[in-house]
Amino acid sequence: MEEPFVTFETGGTKTQKRKIPLGILVSGNGSNLQSLIDRIEDGTLDAEIRIVISNNPEAYALERCRKHNIRTAVVDHRDFQTREAFDRRMIEILADSKVELVAMAGFMRVLTPVFFKAFPMKIMNIHPALLPSFPGIHAQKKAADYGVRFSGCTVHFADEGMDTGPIIIQAVVPVYDDDNGESLAERILKEEHRIYPQAIQYYAEGKIDVIGRKVRIQGIPRSPEKPLYNPPLMNQFALGPG
Repeated sequence: MEEPFVTFETGGTKTQKRKIPLGILVSGNGSNLQSLIDRIEDGTLDAEIRIVISNNPEAYALERCRKHNIRTAVVDHRDFQTREAFDRRMIEILADSKVELVAMAGFMRVLTPVFFKAFPMKIMNIHPALLPSFPGIHAQKKAADYGVRFSGCTVHFADEGMDTGPIIIQAVVPVYDDDNGESLAERILKEEHRIYPQAIQYYAEGKIDVIGRKVRIQGIPRSPEKPLYNPPLMNQFALGPG
């Protein structure tokens, strides 16, 4: 299959820009999948979803794909004797679909080194916490129970560790005294839907360099040096000394 292109005009001249062929791994509802679909369809994200793979045949994410005519495959991990065999089957499907970048979107399985060797630094994941804090499952509840004042979400390149790969982009949200895991998760999810398409767009535009643990985004201005406070500073403390 030929690589898809999007045509746009610059100074009266039509040029072409390649769309990144995506493979997406899901297990459940698929709200982050939906955010990627929406950004692709509105022209914001230069990507094409070649295949969506679910380990859960009942995942609602598959219904989202049917509504948008996106190819799917169900690879039930319970049908395989080892994790490696399960991963090899997914690799076969992704390779047949000529996928370049793999995006995990609520995929609830731990990948093995077999998978990472097949797609080195080409697997993205989104995590509902400010890594390296609160890796693993139930991150929102852990953050709320711990009493942190800020939490958020992280898009990172996945590696063989548990949520340990190089960080691409993060978003920060406040945590309130009366938050629990559910209320915090709802606030974080809105930001997940913003930063995941952005991270993939950085990749599509060739702006990402990985140097050791650090990800450098080319051609992007620095975030403003504006501190955040929760709870907010009051009265003379907000004004500063003097």
